[in-house]
Amino acid sequence: MGDVLIVQNSRSGGPGRVGDWLEEAGLRLEVVLAHEGAALPDRLGHDAMIMLGGGYLPGDDDRAPWLAGARRLAGQALAEGVPFLGICLGGQLLAEVAGGEVTGDTGAPENGSIPLTIRPEAAGDPLFHGLPAVVPAIEHHKDAITRLPGGAVWLAETEQCPYQAFRVGEQAWGVQFHPEVLPARIRAWRAEGFDPAEVYARAVADEPVSTPVWHLVTTRFAALVTARASSRGDGVTAGAS
Repeated sequence: MGDVLIVQNSRSGGPGRVGDWLEEAGLRLEVVLAHEGAALPDRLGHDAMIMLGGGYLPGDDDRAPWLAGARRLAGQALAEGVPFLGICLGGQLLAEVAGGEVTGDTGAPENGSIPLTIRPEAAGDPLFHGLPAVVPAIEHHKDAITRLPGGAVWLAETEQCPYQAFRVGEQAWGVQFHPEVLPARIRAWRAEGFDPAEVYARAVADEPVSTPVWHLVTTRFAALVTARASSRGDGVTAGAS
């Protein structure tokens, strides 16, 4: 059984159904409520790390002082080949730690269920291979990645926000969208220029299509975590084949 460190950055921004799916796959979750002042570990001793979303930029240390520790742990995950999944803010943080660029309040905001285009590069990706060419995903952001890290694999895009999913190295993924969110949570979101009722209805209509896809991606991530936990238990050096 593997264990996953999950960093939560806002009161309503918990792991949601992604957490449920990981537990169903047999993983243990340690959710750190960083926004409430809970301390992050000095070093990542877990088999995986998930950085959730929040209303910050990755370097907003004045508003969210725990982000410095989150960046440090993400860097350790990259250096040691620990499976990492960054969602929204978490994906932006991964991009920045790996040498990319994130810009606040840029381009057109996205809110609600949006069709993602899965790029050809995803065909060889451990999480995104074999997905439908277009998949709905729930979005809620106005900040965006504006330059991917060098060597990153670009996996998915939308018209308004190109860098929707990417991989750095072999086992670190960032996504701009929210695979953990069910339509009910959208009712609490407000974004200028969007009709809340329309946004909610669209997400409900898309859920039967989107849920099986993001469940599959999550269980594939869980399998990587389980494999790492098994290799650690067998005394295999991290990153060894």
